[in-house]
Amino acid sequence: MKTAAPSTDRIELLQTFVRIAEGGSLSAAAERLNTTQPTVSRRLQALERLFGVRLLHRSTHAASLTPDGERCLSMARALIEEWQAMEETLGGARLAPSGSLKVLVPHALGQGQLIEPLASYMRAFPEVRVEWLLSDRRPDYEAEGFDCAVQVGDIDDPRLVALPLYQLPRIVVGAPSLLGRKRPPSTPDELQALPWLALRTFYLDRVALHHVASGQAHTLPIEPRLSTDSLYALRSAALAGLGAALVSAWLVADELASGQLLHLAPEWAAAPLPVQLVYPYARFQPARLRRFVEAVKAYGQAHPM
Repeated sequence: MKTAAPSTDRIELLQTFVRIAEGGSLSAAAERLNTTQPTVSRRLQALERLFGVRLLHRSTHAASLTPDGERCLSMARALIEEWQAMEETLGGARLAPSGSLKVLVPHALGQGQLIEPLASYMRAFPEVRVEWLLSDRRPDYEAEGFDCAVQVGDIDDPRLVALPLYQLPRIVVGAPSLLGRKRPPSTPDELQALPWLALRTFYLDRVALHHVASGQAHTLPIEPRLSTDSLYALRSAALAGLGAALVSAWLVADELASGQLLHLAPEWAAAPLPVQLVYPYARFQPARLRRFVEAVKAYGQAHPM
C-alpha cells in the first residue's frame, strides 16, 4: 500500500509536474518554481511512485510526456485550479497574492510604458515573483506557461479573454535630413514620393491613412528601403534619415519635441492600434493574475494615449 502524502504536498507535486510539462525540462521548471533541479527531480519521482506510473520520458536536456503523463497533465491542471479556488474562497482577504506570474509583453511597451504599472503591482504584492518576457509574437499559453500577455492588434481566438487597455495613435514621421531643402509633405501623394521604412508586423507594401478631420481614406503603395519587426529599429532608421515611417506617436514624442523628427502630413493618420491584456479563459483566476489585470487596466484608464 502506497504511503499517502499530505494533500498540500500532493498539490506541490502536481504543480511541479505541470511546470516540467510546460517548460519541457526539469531545469526550466526549477527556474520557474525558484528551486533547484534536484528538488524538482525528487518531486517528480515522488509523484510517479504515488501513482505507480511513469509520467515523463527524461533525457539530459529535455522531458516529454508519456501517455499516462498526457492524461495526468489535464487532470492536474484542473485539480490545481480547484485547490486555488478553495484556498482563496475560504482564506478570503488573509491570502495575499503570491507565487509566480509569467507575462509576455511587446518589446517597446515592456521597456517603456508598462514598467510603471508593473512596478506599482510589485510594490503592492511583494510575495509575487514576475517573469517579464519581451517579444512581439503571440504566445502558446498552455505550452509555455504564460499567465497573460499584452498584445497589440486584434485578438480573434475565442479561447482567450482580451481586455482592452487603450489605443496607440500612429503618425508618419521623418528626419529633416530626409527632406533636404524640400518642404514637409502635407498630402498622401507627397508622402508616397518619399523613401519608406516598414514595420512588417503591421505594414509592409502599403500604408492606409485617413484624413483626421473628414475621415477620407487613402491607401498608398510603398516599396520600403528597409523593413523590420522592431519598433525601436524603425525609429532609429527614421532618425538616420533613411526614410519615412509610420510609428506609434508615444514612441517619438521626445524626438518630435526636439526637432530630430518631423510629423509629416499631420492632417493624416493611420488607424490606432488596440492594446489588450490577454489571458486564457478559466473558471478560476488566481489572485496574482486578477490583481495584475486590475493594475494594468487602471493604468490604461488613467493614461489614455
